[in-house]
This record gives sequence, structure tokens and C-alpha cells, in this order.
Amino acid sequence: MLELRLAPESRPVKGHDFTAPGSSANTRIFQIYRWDPDKGENPRIDSYEVDLDDCGPMVLDAILKIKNEIDPSLTLRRSCREGICGSCAMNIDGTNTLACTKPISEIKGDVKINPLPHLEVIKDLVPDMTHFYAQYASIKPWIRTQSVPFPDQERLQSQHDREKLDGLYECILCACCSTSCPSYWWNGDRYLGPAILLQAYRWLADSRDEATGERLDELDDPFRLYRCHTIMNCTSTCPKGLNPAKAIAETKKMLLQRGGA
Repeated sequence: MLELRLAPESRPVKGHDFTAPGSSANTRIFQIYRWDPDKGENPRIDSYEVDLDDCGPMVLDAILKIKNEIDPSLTLRRSCREGICGSCAMNIDGTNTLACTKPISEIKGDVKINPLPHLEVIKDLVPDMTHFYAQYASIKPWIRTQSVPFPDQERLQSQHDREKLDGLYECILCACCSTSCPSYWWNGDRYLGPAILLQAYRWLADSRDEATGERLDELDDPFRLYRCHTIMNCTSTCPKGLNPAKAIAETKKMLLQRGGA
């Protein structure tokens, strides 16, 4: 389980209680992190009671019910509701995951919901992803080539080479893995983190890409790559079942084989 770590002066206090005990036999309490920078108040935890007989099965269903019917001031990100966009990534019951694919039934007791840990919070459950996306852009996540392709023809690859991308291209950049990584917590200004390094290896593994040397040069750095200490939080928390730690290990192996660090 991951704990949301906050400075002592900003640790959430008990906030508003929107519960009404005894209203239904099938209710759950949702404890949600709240912070509004415009009010200048300390973070707090608000409690909401939700009737599960009148709610969808996923945590996101309950959050939207709270926002639509109880407290419209609650702020969050969400989009596809299908585990594809990664927008609703948050810390639920101590684990980073997607609210749209996390069943309420898997959680015992009160449902505790916090923003992704160790990112600046914009408001409530909305973290600031600016630095994360800037790191993604830094690896140049597109096919880089020098050769001229045949006219009117795609750059082809064999079925075997295409299979090398399985377990890599499915990443939705939700940041669950990176924000579960202690090395990223302490070195996020220089360490790229599991999500970005998995994306970097996705292009190293692509047979159509012709910039392998340049990509490895850019990663061959004590902080950008080698702050990974194989803690494995990234792999255990990925909501898509991917293995960023393996991608990082494969990148290190490529550097070793060419005589890198």
C-alpha cells in the first residue's frame, strides 16, 4: 500500500461530513482529499455517503455521483471511463490506479481517495502533470529515421518485430507507476521515472526506428535512467498490467552491450 506523503503543515484535517447514517442498508463512506488554492485553507478530508443501490460499480461512478448530486465543488479529471485515457488516475485505498476500472466491491471499509502522490496538486484530485509531460516530450516519442521510405508505402516490419512492442505500446501515460516510485519522488527533477522510461524503450524496441544510438546516448545518465533501483512498485501498481521495470532493465542491457555505463 502507498501512503500519500504530505508535509506536516499540509496534512489533511477532518473536513465536512456529508453522511446520513441509516438512510440505506447498502451505503459506503467515501473519504476524499479536498484542497482549494483560492481559499487559502489547509487540505482536508471530506466524507460522503453513497447509496450503492443507486450507483455504478466503479469508484469513478461514486465520485461522479457525489459531484453531480451532493457536492458540485468536487474537482477531478476523467474522460473515457474505459481505462484508456488515464485521466482519472488517483490514489485509491492506498494504491495508485484508475478510478474508472477500480471496483468498489474490492475495497473494504471506507473508500479513501487522494490525488496521485508527490505531485503538486492543482485542486482536490487534480495533480499538476506539466513536468511529467515535459519529460515525455524530452524522449522524442516518435519514429526517427534517416533513410528515405519508398514512395506510397509504409515502413513495414515483420510480425516477430511487431510482437516486441507488446507490453509497451499499451501504456496510457496515467503516471500511476511513476508516482508510486520512491526514486521518482526524491529525484523527479532529473530521473525520468518508470512511465517515461517504458515509453523510451518502446522506441528502442521498434525495428522501424533508426535513432537507437542517439536515444541510448540521451538515456546514458546517472539520473535520467540509473536512479531506478528495481523497487518494483511501478510494475505492481500499473492498471494496464505492464512491466516498466523490465523495460528499464532491457534499456540498461542495451547500454551494457554497446559498452555504456
